[in-house]
Amino acid sequence: MGTVRTRTDDRHPSTNRLDSRPFFIEGGSFVEPRRLTFVISQLGPGGAERVMTTLASHWADRGWDVRLITFDVPGERPFFDLSPAVILVPLGLRRYSHRPWEAVLNNSWRVRALRKAILTGRPDVVVSFIDQANILTLLAMVGTRIPVIVEEHGDPHEVHLGRHWRVLRRITYRRATCVVALTQTSLDFFPPEIRRRGRVIPNPVVAPASRTTAGRTTQGGRIVAMGRLSPEKGFDLLLSAFAAVAPAFPDWSLEIWGEGPLRAELEQQAVRLGLDGRVSLPGLTTRPYDVFSTASLFVLSSRHEGFSNVLCEAMAAGVAVISFDCPSGPRQIIEPDVDGILVPPEDVPALAAAMHRLMRDDRQRRKLSDRATAIRHRFSLERVVREWEALMTAVVRRTTP
Repeated sequence: MGTVRTRTDDRHPSTNRLDSRPFFIEGGSFVEPRRLTFVISQLGPGGAERVMTTLASHWADRGWDVRLITFDVPGERPFFDLSPAVILVPLGLRRYSHRPWEAVLNNSWRVRALRKAILTGRPDVVVSFIDQANILTLLAMVGTRIPVIVEEHGDPHEVHLGRHWRVLRRITYRRATCVVALTQTSLDFFPPEIRRRGRVIPNPVVAPASRTTAGRTTQGGRIVAMGRLSPEKGFDLLLSAFAAVAPAFPDWSLEIWGEGPLRAELEQQAVRLGLDGRVSLPGLTTRPYDVFSTASLFVLSSRHEGFSNVLCEAMAAGVAVISFDCPSGPRQIIEPDVDGILVPPEDVPALAAAMHRLMRDDRQRRKLSDRATAIRHRFSLERVVREWEALMTAVVRRTTP
């Protein structure tokens, strides 16, 4: 990872609902925000964290003044590479609340500290990721004229906040200059007054310069899955599907990359299913393309998704992919039977049948693999950055006196 400057001081990429056309000041100069402040609770191994570090690094490397505020303890390093040009501001605000009154005090403290840190940077625009951080950021910005864009990184239909957080989201999101969602399905969760100020912007796919030769093996093969080892990722379903096809393909193995609370349970399930020696859980990686470069097949078994970075990355690496057609994400990424396979949500027999079909058919895997790499262009960093810049320009224009 590069050196990080740290301060502890005080199928279509988008649906445009704001005027995103560039605007010009006298003399014809293009006006764009140059001072950006990002807010996220932590910079761990999640998809939102990866997207935020990618975007922040991109604009900082272009010479913009970019600050990234987290609730992490000073000294904790980001999981993903962050440009040294980004000013990282860890506030040390992560505390657990055991009682309701502790939660009120802790969040009041977070809001005050967050407000001070944001105002210190004098940003043109504030961009916050993930629901609870979004709520605290909007509360922190009450009474200011600084535009605040919040991004819902998961599918809000499926990500269940506690009752108090739901009430706060309903109140505070009305104050957001814009709410960004990864898919139209996710944006449609919100009432019309928020959707009118909403925007759909997908995650960027940042692929390596050279294409891999994934999926070319004819004897044996590696099935790869990747994500947090938690219920929503459905790895228990994937293990059941693999157990159904494993006897017919003794030379194939399954790797599930990631960490999370279900590690021990998944390991025990693999043993119960007779998959000992056929399944491995290697842990976390900061280099997913190295994992995908020798994979024969990628499977997304999620019960729900916001968008799925790893599905896009597997396709960009040239891996044949199978995914549950869960409520949000995969259908916006995969064109069924053209660049990937979709199966009904949580349907283990259907997933096993699709895996069996591709495991036995090298030609079909190669066909899907060849077409999958088009994802690099559909969701390229350049395209996604243009969407974000158009949005930020529009919200700055609306708040300029």
